[in-house]
Amino acid sequence: MTRNPRNTNHRLHFEGTYRGFPVQPMHGPLIAEYLQVLYLTMYRAVSEHPRTFAFRVDLRLPEHMDAAPYEDSNRVIESFIASFKAKIRHNRNMAKQKYDRVHDTTVRYVWARETGGYGKPHFHLVIFLNNDAFYTLGDFEYDKENIFNRLQEAWASALGLSVNSVTGLVQIPDNPCYHLHRDDPATLADLFYRASYLCKSATKFYGNGCHGFGASRS
Repeated sequence: MTRNPRNTNHRLHFEGTYRGFPVQPMHGPLIAEYLQVLYLTMYRAVSEHPRTFAFRVDLRLPEHMDAAPYEDSNRVIESFIASFKAKIRHNRNMAKQKYDRVHDTTVRYVWARETGGYGKPHFHLVIFLNNDAFYTLGDFEYDKENIFNRLQEAWASALGLSVNSVTGLVQIPDNPCYHLHRDDPATLADLFYRASYLCKSATKFYGNGCHGFGASRS
């Protein structure tokens, strides 16, 4: 397997499948190590939660914001994830106070950092939750008690901005939601194909002290 000339710790994957799952090599070679992380994260999710809700989301910086503080650090995406996990945990704790039987969830995720034409970083994510606890993003309207607004609130918190200031910066792509079933390989294949886009080598930058890819550790 060919080594990535920009980072020889990584191997380039040109084939149309990975461990039996279809992937997207049409955007250029993928990074094998990233595909493996995605594979493990997905299987850890469905191993704990046989029915798993997975979804895609993109996070962008405001046009007026100076990108310099974010060019050599992953603190903003780490802060976003910590805030989102805290909001999910709060929701589950509140539910336990109201109901006798409540489904809990582990928040798992994979993210990719990319730099666009304007030199500003942005982030692509796949997030995995227990489908018995959460199964939809909810209405894309401000001030609703749902996953979408928790994403907006978490991104605002990470950027140190008001929620109104991040309108349009939390972007939900077309057909973002996947309902995975541990015993249904077709649902896993659909998600893996979609998420393999995050593993592409193109637009990943190295040598500035921050990672271009990350995931939950367990």
